[in-house]
Amino acid sequence: MKCLIIVAGKGSRLKSLSDSKPLTSILDVPLVERVIRSALEAGVNGFYAVVGYRGGQVRDFLDDLGGKISAPITVIENDDWEKANGLSVLKAKQVLDEPFFLLMGDHLFDPGIARQMIDFPLMGDEIALAVDQDLKNPMVDMDDVTRVMVRDGLIRNIGKGIEEYNCFDTGIFLCNPVLFSALEQSMRETGDDSLSGGVRILAGKGQVRAMPIDGKFWIDIDDPERYKQAESYLLS
Repeated sequence: MKCLIIVAGKGSRLKSLSDSKPLTSILDVPLVERVIRSALEAGVNGFYAVVGYRGGQVRDFLDDLGGKISAPITVIENDDWEKANGLSVLKAKQVLDEPFFLLMGDHLFDPGIARQMIDFPLMGDEIALAVDQDLKNPMVDMDDVTRVMVRDGLIRNIGKGIEEYNCFDTGIFLCNPVLFSALEQSMRETGDDSLSGGVRILAGKGQVRAMPIDGKFWIDIDDPERYKQAESYLLS
């Protein structure tokens, strides 16, 4: 299975550590490399990486990494990287026509989550999102996390500002190409060019399954505090 990784953003809250968020190292290994190696452990056999801010630098690193691992890494440019992440996902529309993983380049996770998800049963018009049901997870930034409402195994609503929720979005997806048309619909009808906007379109049709991660590790490294938490976890 192929994997799409979004590494286009600037990551301004981590600028004190590195000028390139995906290349920020934890214990001498860049974030994006940790994400790629976790996906490899789950059985991914090829990658597409959407780059934007400092794209040339990230491309050079990924080209070098691709020569060291057992799977190709194809880089896709997003010149509109300052806009929401749904546009970065859409950049892969022409190259992904079968089920694929979708990962964020700054979300570290237990490879067991991806291994569980790769066997998750999906219909052709569905996608799935790994969700964290631990609403007291100390590694979650409550001011930034995307919140999710799940009922009967289906995601009913998703967004950073929703008031009713019972899970968190881990940024780990199993997708079908139906996601691309949903993103286009979200942009066309609501002006929302975020990934959550497209997921919300599919959720309204009952086409987004939730997969609980059952307490497994994940973290969105979006600020120095989360960086330190991840470093401590990896050292433990």
